[in-house]
Amino acid sequence: MSFSVTDQETFSITTPIYYVNDVPHIGSAYTTIAADVIARYQRLQGKSVRMVTGTDEHGQKIQRTAEAVGRLPQEHSDLIAKEFATLWQRLSIQVDSFIRTTDPRHEAIVKEFFQRVWEKGDIYSGQQQGWYCVACEEFKEERDLLEGHHCPLHPNKKVEWRDEQNYFFRLSKYQSQLEQLYQTHPDFIQPESRRNEVLSFVSQGLQDFSISRVNLDWGIPVPANPNHTIYVWFDALLAYITALLEPNQEPTLANATAKWYPFNIHLIGKDILRFHAVYWPAMLMSAEIPLPDRVFGHGFLTKDGQKISKTVGNVIDPVDLVDRYSADAVRYYFLKEIEFGRDGDFNETRFVNILNADLANDLGNLLNRTLKMVHKYCGGHVPAIEVTQIPPDDVLRSKGEELGKQVAAAYEELAFSQACEAVMALVRAGNKYVDEQAPWSLFKQGKQTELEQVLYSVLESVRLAAYLLSPIIPDISHAVYRQLGFSISFNDPNIGTEAPFSSHAKWGVLPATQALGEPEPVFQRLEIP
Repeated sequence: MSFSVTDQETFSITTPIYYVNDVPHIGSAYTTIAADVIARYQRLQGKSVRMVTGTDEHGQKIQRTAEAVGRLPQEHSDLIAKEFATLWQRLSIQVDSFIRTTDPRHEAIVKEFFQRVWEKGDIYSGQQQGWYCVACEEFKEERDLLEGHHCPLHPNKKVEWRDEQNYFFRLSKYQSQLEQLYQTHPDFIQPESRRNEVLSFVSQGLQDFSISRVNLDWGIPVPANPNHTIYVWFDALLAYITALLEPNQEPTLANATAKWYPFNIHLIGKDILRFHAVYWPAMLMSAEIPLPDRVFGHGFLTKDGQKISKTVGNVIDPVDLVDRYSADAVRYYFLKEIEFGRDGDFNETRFVNILNADLANDLGNLLNRTLKMVHKYCGGHVPAIEVTQIPPDDVLRSKGEELGKQVAAAYEELAFSQACEAVMALVRAGNKYVDEQAPWSLFKQGKQTELEQVLYSVLESVRLAAYLLSPIIPDISHAVYRQLGFSISFNDPNIGTEAPFSSHAKWGVLPATQALGEPEPVFQRLEIP
């Protein structure tokens, strides 16, 4: 499942382009946090990174949503797009490009792309009949509908019968090329369960799909016929490419794809898998634009074992969660407790207990108690110990020397929970080590060298843990590094130069005699509400 491209100096990743029909929800936050973690890890590797996110603002769903609250579509889009941008800042997400489909440059890219596909003969006019879900912006097969013509994804909404003239994209033409892609590049769709879903869907035979709507003002007009508006998905997928333009560049496909394209990974929720793993590559094939390296569809979130829904009243507000618990707390729980790619559950009591156990008790307490001993027994400086003085079979050294490789492999495979567990295993070993070695007893016995070896081993293990967890908990990692006497920031986009993975992910980096900061809690214990 690795997506590492070690011979490239650039790395580009996208989240979905989020609908502005409502304020961001926890599912959107989950995807974007994960993308940020991948981007941060790649920055540690010294790559130039472009992380793309943004908002999808066209289509009938947005138009109707705006009308329902008495706003113009653009006014509504402006308000909700701001909510997304603000939440990403509060979650410590480093966005390199925030694209909005109402950006005038995007319209230029869409029209150029449309023209390419038109000239290829892959767009034609035809009659579209069928049941249409406005919430999905998609026609549905009758066999897939619930009783009473309700959408399975939006069971409280009835689909609408449509019979209209549309423009179609010749998806069926690319059936064999897509099947060849999936066969020759088995990692193109991940995880395996998502790949199997797509293979099953494609094997049933691909149908051409409608790429325009009539009687809709809110969108980009079809160049060949301005009475039609380009279908929201055909428009929105191209936002990924628009997002790669530099601020002052002329909006052309050539400019947009010159540096950061093709994407290393599209990170999406599994509900939009078909659009990204079938429609999108076929569109790119038609326009003769290279394909992304891979598409990863993660699972859904539940709350207390129940599907999250407004009807049930169990919606998780990510803004409220951050306000009450901090960005790092939210980031850590969702990536440590949920195997990425599978569905996962949020339970607030478990959330509090996990964070207190891992970040307050294990990591925070280990740093705090060790720093206090170093201030007491070593004058507030890193013990003057050469790493070679610590025996190779020392439990912390032996664990620490293998940890960087283990965690790198986990990040490469998007196995965030494995990365966290491997790091916390070292932290827990550090707490046990302090109890067993009893530095206070070594001090009383006058064994200063042994004492300093123990304290160095623990401090260095905490440093290594903080470094390896920095893509997930950057603020806590920064606090740990500051107390250990470093001035670097894990929010610095040049972190790969300041503290490269090639050196800082190794055990034994903490400089002897470096002045240490005062011990302060790096994570305050949480209370169960």
